[in-house]
Amino acid sequence: MRLFSLLSLVLLPLSALAAKKTPGGKFWSFQSKALQSSPVKLNDASYEELTTAPRDYSAVILLTAVEARFGCQLCREFQPEWDIVGKSWTRGDRQGTTRTLFGTLDFADGKNTFQKLMLQTAPIILLFPPTIGQGAKADAQPIRYDFTTGPRTAEQIYPWITRHLPEGPQPPIYRPFNYMRLVAVTTILLGVISFLSIAAPYLLPLIQNRNLWAAISLIIILLFTSGHMFNHIRNVPYVTPDGKGGVQYFVGGFSNQLGLETQIVAAIYGILSFATIALAIRVPRMTSSSQQQVMVFVWGAVMFGMYGFLMRVFKIKNGGYPFRLPPF
Repeated sequence: MRLFSLLSLVLLPLSALAAKKTPGGKFWSFQSKALQSSPVKLNDASYEELTTAPRDYSAVILLTAVEARFGCQLCREFQPEWDIVGKSWTRGDRQGTTRTLFGTLDFADGKNTFQKLMLQTAPIILLFPPTIGQGAKADAQPIRYDFTTGPRTAEQIYPWITRHLPEGPQPPIYRPFNYMRLVAVTTILLGVISFLSIAAPYLLPLIQNRNLWAAISLIIILLFTSGHMFNHIRNVPYVTPDGKGGVQYFVGGFSNQLGLETQIVAAIYGILSFATIALAIRVPRMTSSSQQQVMVFVWGAVMFGMYGFLMRVFKIKNGGYPFRLPPF
């Protein structure tokens, strides 16, 4: 009887130790760490323990290098999003129903693992499916996600994770409220309101000025009728060589255009518009009839000359155009 008691005392710790080595024991050990801080921070030893088969759980691990000395900007940009994924999952599955664990292995803590996996880049995500139990897969190799398209958000990476997990509940992504953004937006709004309240007596007369809005409207009309949008869509050159050591300001054809050509045409339209406004508004207000006559001839000559130049430019664009005005 005494011998049996001694054997029981000796075998009890061994049986407890054996229980901890089972897949179920590993899961609950890491689940308790995840409840304290998720994703679980790993090193070489804990990574090996978490990923070694047999597994009756899924493990999703980010291998990264966030320290500045490693120069991985993408790692630092994605890390907050990964933390949101891990915390959201643990927040929605505190009982471990989904049997899914999230972890992070930094290069500083897992150099041997990086070398063993022959990783040359970071970050990457490895998803280890269960090898026994529900949703088990015969192939124990992890499923890999590479960041080939740049930084990803938690909402973008989440569907890839859930697609490779066994069927079951999927806790939603939860983003904590950004109080710093609220403070920043509130401060900016208060600043804008204060500025407008102080500057209103000076800004209102300017905003209500009809001549200002007329000038802005005229500039926009001239800008777009001269082909400014065409330049942005086609990404045209500013000038082109003419083959004789010089440059071309205009190119033939309605489907071709140069940047300088657009500016010249806009200037022609602007001068014609200003001449028309001067003849219609400014000249009739002159008190001297002799000055009126002179200005009518001056602005009339300007309109005649600029319109003749515009017709010449149009003939360059359309070689079959038969009309012209002297001296062009």
